[in-house]
Amino acid sequence: MAIPTYQAIMRPMLDVCLDGEPHRLQDLIARLSHDFDLTDDERTALLPSGFQGVFTNRVAWASTYLRKAELLERVGRGTYRITDRGRTFVAAHAGPISAADLASIPEFVQFRSRSRTASGHDEPLLPPGAESSETPQELIERAAATLRADLASELLERVRGISPEFFERLVIDLLLAMGYGGSRADAGRAVGRSGDGGIDGIINEDRLGLDAVYVQAKRWDHPVGRPEVQMFAGSLEGNRATKGVFLTTSTFTEGARTYAGSIGKRIVLIDGDRLADLMIDHGVGVVTVARHELRKIDDSYFEPG
Repeated sequence: MAIPTYQAIMRPMLDVCLDGEPHRLQDLIARLSHDFDLTDDERTALLPSGFQGVFTNRVAWASTYLRKAELLERVGRGTYRITDRGRTFVAAHAGPISAADLASIPEFVQFRSRSRTASGHDEPLLPPGAESSETPQELIERAAATLRADLASELLERVRGISPEFFERLVIDLLLAMGYGGSRADAGRAVGRSGDGGIDGIINEDRLGLDAVYVQAKRWDHPVGRPEVQMFAGSLEGNRATKGVFLTTSTFTEGARTYAGSIGKRIVLIDGDRLADLMIDHGVGVVTVARHELRKIDDSYFEPG
């Protein structure tokens, strides 16, 4: 089955807590993942940021909503217990429990109203059925992932249209931003145009020059095949280099990737999509227009000293 939404988790969570015992969030996650019969892939699926599991995030938000409605109470660090109101609410609702059902609870209404006021939205609570199935964190991360994908696509289109001279400068800027090449002067001397819409050179792997990396970059629209990668491997041999980075604004064929993975020398293939991602990650050709930090309570701060 698909990973349940945070709303689909609320009723089963309350049912587990009906025993009146304190339940640690981690124990609830394990119990509910078993009750929902999640596969290993579903249990380990991550949010777009890669910092938290999807199911873990949804269980955490379900507990937050139930706690704000005072159906659960926090009795310790990451530990919850059902309240008398929670028992009464479960008895009065035979089926699934959604966020719309919680809208009948004044404390939950106040919580959602405060959230909307803080975010600049003053609309009333959503009607039944209109509540998003995604948690607030999922909505944020999905929007961020969409914006990043759009940026990467536009960035790659720009790169494919620049001059060979600008492409050489871009590759140098990226290598320096990633910590390769030593100084700008060193990188500029090491990396130069070689024709055929590409550039190549040998740069320092670190500022001390303890090892060298052979670099080739092709501003191509058509895929890079095995012959080009094979010639690149030969260039490494001729320059006594054991490591190489082959960048392209296009793609690599399956044959090229298979060959690169089958030889003894270490060759990293960076296609256009990954090139755009690296440029974004290292701030090359992009600027930050806004920064939003997600924060959570630091439970250890409130622990008795």
